[in-house]
Amino acid sequence: MKITVDQDKCCGAGTCVLLAPDVFDQREEDGIVILLEDTPGEDLHDIVREAADVCPGAAIAVSENA
Repeated sequence: MKITVDQDKCCGAGTCVLLAPDVFDQREEDGIVILLEDTPGEDLHDIVREAADVCPGAAIAVSENA
């Protein structure tokens, strides 16, 4: 799995951070997503997919072929 984020699409909702704090964080000044781990362990794949699915800005992209 490979994750990318588009900070221009991020609206700062923070759902990704709540779901997967080991993978995502937010900038202090504006809440925009920060990717901490672009190739998370298999144990995090399901929760990362969920974070991408619920992202209101569609800012998280997941590629299964990493």
